[in-house]
Amino acid sequence: MDRFKRYGIYAVPEGALYRAGSDWLGWDSAAGKAVAQPQVPGLPTAPEGLTATPRKYGFHGTIKPPFRLADAEQADDLDAATRAFCATRAPVVIDRLEVRRLGGFVAIVPAAPSATLSDLAAATVEALDGFRAPATEAELEKRRKSGLSVRQEQNLLRWGYPYVMEEFRFHMTLTGKLSGTDAEATRDALSAQFAPALPEPFIIDSLCLMGEDDQGMFHLVQRYTFSG
Repeated sequence: MDRFKRYGIYAVPEGALYRAGSDWLGWDSAAGKAVAQPQVPGLPTAPEGLTATPRKYGFHGTIKPPFRLADAEQADDLDAATRAFCATRAPVVIDRLEVRRLGGFVAIVPAAPSATLSDLAAATVEALDGFRAPATEAELEKRRKSGLSVRQEQNLLRWGYPYVMEEFRFHMTLTGKLSGTDAEATRDALSAQFAPALPEPFIIDSLCLMGEDDQGMFHLVQRYTFSG
């Protein structure tokens, strides 16, 4: 638990969807190792280049964004607090997932917004925020480079990340930023690639504590099943 420089709380699928996502990214966070990427018809470029940015995080949907511990000795306490929090939560049911273009990147997202999922994310951020070290000025400026709304700036200062609370949008990232034409072609190719692995419904019944190693790769540290 104490060998990681940052921690995050993710929704990490299991089964066929996890396998398909991990193979596509080339990193299995549960096993902690690189895996061979598939050959996918219709891509504008090789998977290795398309996935270079999201690979290190593993296949996931962010619930509480990565953070440094306020106290390096709190890793075991974070584990216990996350376990206790998840014991109070009930599963979230998403009717359907789809591969969609989100601006310049491609991701798997719920076909329709889910208030229950947004509530889970907000509650997680708030419940575990006491473990988060305040963002440094360098971290704040990095987030501001993309241009933030007033509400996103408030979130950044309060929670260390702009896209939480009402700004939260659940997504499982598949690519880095792409040009318009490449993004469209990649979305179409990945829609066909992932179609057999997308469950209906998609049920989130656990959260995972993830840790970032010294090489910047994220590992699945612990999975906590909802029992509320």
